[in-house]
Amino acid sequence: MQVFRGTHHAALNQPCALTIGNFDGVHRGHQAMLSLLHQEAQQRGLPSTVMTFEPHPRDFFAKTLNQSQGMTTRIALLRNKVEALACAGIQRLVILPFNRALAALSPEAFTEQILVRGLNAQYILIGDDFRFGAKRAGDFAFLQAASQTHGFDLARMGSFEVHGERVSSSLVRKTLQLGDMSLAANLLGHPYTISGHVIHGQKLGRSLNCRTLNVRFRHAHPAATGIFVSRVHGLTHAPLDSVASLGFRPTVEDKGRVLLEVHCFDWPAHLGQEGGYGKIIRVELLHKLRDEIRYDGLEQLQAAIAQDMTNAQSYFQT
Repeated sequence: MQVFRGTHHAALNQPCALTIGNFDGVHRGHQAMLSLLHQEAQQRGLPSTVMTFEPHPRDFFAKTLNQSQGMTTRIALLRNKVEALACAGIQRLVILPFNRALAALSPEAFTEQILVRGLNAQYILIGDDFRFGAKRAGDFAFLQAASQTHGFDLARMGSFEVHGERVSSSLVRKTLQLGDMSLAANLLGHPYTISGHVIHGQKLGRSLNCRTLNVRFRHAHPAATGIFVSRVHGLTHAPLDSVASLGFRPTVEDKGRVLLEVHCFDWPAHLGQEGGYGKIIRVELLHKLRDEIRYDGLEQLQAAIAQDMTNAQSYFQT
């Protein structure tokens, strides 16, 4: 999959089949839309193209208004989004920086400058709740009229439902916040997953008898936090059973950083003690054990970690 930042690249002059959205989590509703886009693109001999935004528009407006509580919780980071879209067979990903200039574009200007001149979209597929342009004034009816003027085909996809409920990123976020990892997996079509490079941490886990792999979650508001039964991919051919902590580390950290810490129960001997650093791992969060807790000291924290490890191992044995 080719990845472009902005619409100024010459390669984007080629006509394309396009869908637009934030695609946070790339859940089963997104997957159904991407499948339809892929089919239409193949029939028309066009590259399947997704346009998305970074940062999330809500984050941009919250930051602009200095209202951190207005920022959306993030299901996945950009790396995960790119991986999921590539797995869906998308050929091109266009990432637009969501800034003041983009936010100010009227629906007319967005259509002409971005969709027509920037991406040369010949077929556009949108969701039933799609809105765009300044003050979210653009919708399907507007694009339907614009398609007559600019000569592109337009289609709208209805809601995708699971057990009678519309699947959306908002529903996935709510499910993750509640810690229902089984339902989240059903909505996503796979276990909730975070991936990234293993980085050096404070090495505190060594003194707590719980060495960890550390991955930064580079957003201040993760949709899920807590202690989880987990499984790690990317270190060996087979996944490794593990226990993971995702959040702010309230007992030992006060900088507001979000970190995923994973302890593998059976560490591969061939990697050595330092063999995980720099590798890209994929961590599935399978079951939530508990919320994060601030303990009075490291002794209490160590006891809690030991119990978490026991509980996670019991999960795999059932």
